[in-house]
Amino acid sequence: MTDESLKDGVIKDLVLLSCVGLRPVFVHGGGPEINQWLKKLGIQPRFEGGLRVTDEATMEIVEMVLVGKVNKSLVSLINKAGGIGVGLCGKDARLITARPARGGSLGFVGEVSAVDTSILDSIIKSGAIPVIASVASDKEGQAYNINADTAAGEIAASLGAEKLILLTDVPGIMLDVNDSKSLVKEIDIKGIKKLIEDGKVSGGMIPKVECCVRSLAQGVRTASIVDGRLPHSLLLEILTDEGAGTMIVG
Repeated sequence: MTDESLKDGVIKDLVLLSCVGLRPVFVHGGGPEINQWLKKLGIQPRFEGGLRVTDEATMEIVEMVLVGKVNKSLVSLINKAGGIGVGLCGKDARLITARPARGGSLGFVGEVSAVDTSILDSIIKSGAIPVIASVASDKEGQAYNINADTAAGEIAASLGAEKLILLTDVPGIMLDVNDSKSLVKEIDIKGIKKLIEDGKVSGGMIPKVECCVRSLAQGVRTASIVDGRLPHSLLLEILTDEGAGTMIVG
């Protein structure tokens, strides 16, 4: 998402998939953009276990950047590429109801408490692509920042999606992070749990893997962690046997 030509390629591939009859739902965060704005405003970002610690001032910036800037920019790119993008966040039509993550120790970082995809059904049926920013609120209306991978996994499960694909900036799950040849092409839930126990999966990859496992447990057929830096990785993952990262199966 930080490389304009790659971003453009992903959007065009998304529109192509939509044109040939697939029904993609696009969920996004915007970490680099948020960090850029926090820096401009002199707020130092802090992370714990791959998740951003979010105080009140940070939450305000997160919502402004994700919902107001990143979301609308992605919708515009989809429209420009010939698709129909509809921008939403978790707050819209109670798509996602949030609750504090880790008992509130991360500030306004949320977990998904409930998902109501009714609003998505009509958008998808119309042939449009929903573009969802991972900001939601609790029952009292307090805004929370939700990890975009987690939000995507829960929405995929609620929709009964065939496939969950997480686009990231690494080749996938590797047995040795310094050796791209150690990429795991396909693995089941049992194998993933063993990799976590053995410390082969760590840092920011843990929430990604956990959200894949949760979505599979709730009925999603396959979950893939894909290298978004690879041109046309989305098409390669969906339309070829080779794929473009790691596919996790139930």
